[in-house]
Amino acid sequence: MIVALLPNLDKKDAPQCTQEIIRRLHRFDMQVWMRVSDKRESFAADRWVSDFYALLSDCDLVITVGGDGTIIHEARHAAVAGKPILGINTGRVGFVAGLEPDELNLLSRLAEGAYTLETRIMLRAEFESKSGNRQIDALNDVVIARGALSKIIDFDVELNHTEMAHYRADGLIFATPTGSTAYSLSAGGPVLDPTMRGFLLTPICPHTLAGRAIVFTENACLTVKTYSTTQAKTFLTVDGDSAVELENGQQVTVRRSPYAVQLIKLKQNHFYKIVNQKLTES
Repeated sequence: MIVALLPNLDKKDAPQCTQEIIRRLHRFDMQVWMRVSDKRESFAADRWVSDFYALLSDCDLVITVGGDGTIIHEARHAAVAGKPILGINTGRVGFVAGLEPDELNLLSRLAEGAYTLETRIMLRAEFESKSGNRQIDALNDVVIARGALSKIIDFDVELNHTEMAHYRADGLIFATPTGSTAYSLSAGGPVLDPTMRGFLLTPICPHTLAGRAIVFTENACLTVKTYSTTQAKTFLTVDGDSAVELENGQQVTVRRSPYAVQLIKLKQNHFYKIVNQKLTES
């Protein structure tokens, strides 16, 4: 079995954790392939690969080491490659992590095949840019929100090409069930079971007494147009990555992505117990 090991070495405990993971995987006769950019003398990887997409294509599964941001980022790539992924948490919260650093003994279950796969849906944001049509997939959320100026924005939202609602707000969050415990939760949205097949629309600071989150089926297609009568800028961000500035009146379509993340589960977790524990700790 070939494992693509993708650590975020900027995390404090990630190098030591990565070294221990390699040692344990070798004990189970598993090959460890890593990116050339992560090369260190202390890492006894079996192969160093310069082509990231070839690395994902040739491996059997992916293990990533870092916080939620790292795991989410690598999970999007793994989903496109059709490979399952295991996240090992060296960050603060670790909602999408499958293991903590003190649980590496459970890696033996990979070699034994004693694990399950949990499917997580993703969203796709589609819009026109100067370079043409762009499509970006999100495991957590798609956010359309104002920039630095404290100016409210108008949003027209259509559901399946039919007018649905008008919002005056700082922004809108389109969140997957996985992302329901992230920014959407902070904005007053509900927590969804991560295996649900649907998604959320949660307004950010809506200028209304009735601005509540709405849950849609997985087949819903939402179209958003943004308007501002001031010089305030509007940005689109996906999973907290770099923002894309939107033009006044520009249209963004949000729907379920054709790709889905397959999270490797090596132990039985009670989701709501984890939510209470993680949010209390953070």
